[in-house]
Amino acid sequence: MSFAGGTEAIDGQQRVSNTIGATPTTSKHSKPVSQPVDSHSVSRRLQSELMSLMTRGDPGISAFPDGENIFSWIGTIKGSSGTVYEGLSYKLSLRFPTEYPFKPPLVKFETLCFHPNVDQYGNICLDILQDKWSSAYDVRTVLLSIQSLLGEPNNDSPLNNHAAALWSNQEEFKKVVHKQYKDAGGVIRRD
Repeated sequence: MSFAGGTEAIDGQQRVSNTIGATPTTSKHSKPVSQPVDSHSVSRRLQSELMSLMTRGDPGISAFPDGENIFSWIGTIKGSSGTVYEGLSYKLSLRFPTEYPFKPPLVKFETLCFHPNVDQYGNICLDILQDKWSSAYDVRTVLLSIQSLLGEPNNDSPLNNHAAALWSNQEEFKKVVHKQYKDAGGVIRRD
């Protein structure tokens, strides 16, 4: 489950100290001491990330809490220009665990997305959402990485084998993407 694309989106994030996610231990040979969950600090972090996301104004990405629950967000990603997803807008759900940022959010496509690394249920195969997660990442990093993934899939680790096989024929791939998007009620924008 590796991912080559989207590294530009996280380069700046990786400069943050790697000790943020370190688990304290009592001695060299003892087991790690578990950290108590402080939902108030997680809530503060998410509020800070929301403000940062709103003030940066990155093109083609946005996310906001879904109602009053700061642990549940709705995100939007627009396909980048020059890709088969250009003009398409995808809705995502983001669910943050109480251990965030030490554990990644659960992110799923809510809009049907035909892509090699997205299954029929909206699950996403992206390493930073699984085994390569770092507490230095934030919502912006996640959204930019998924946006980049749209145009640069990892066909070595597909969730959708049909999409992975079709990827090399961009004309046919685009036809399938647009047909599924329209069938799901999406409107293709020609900006």
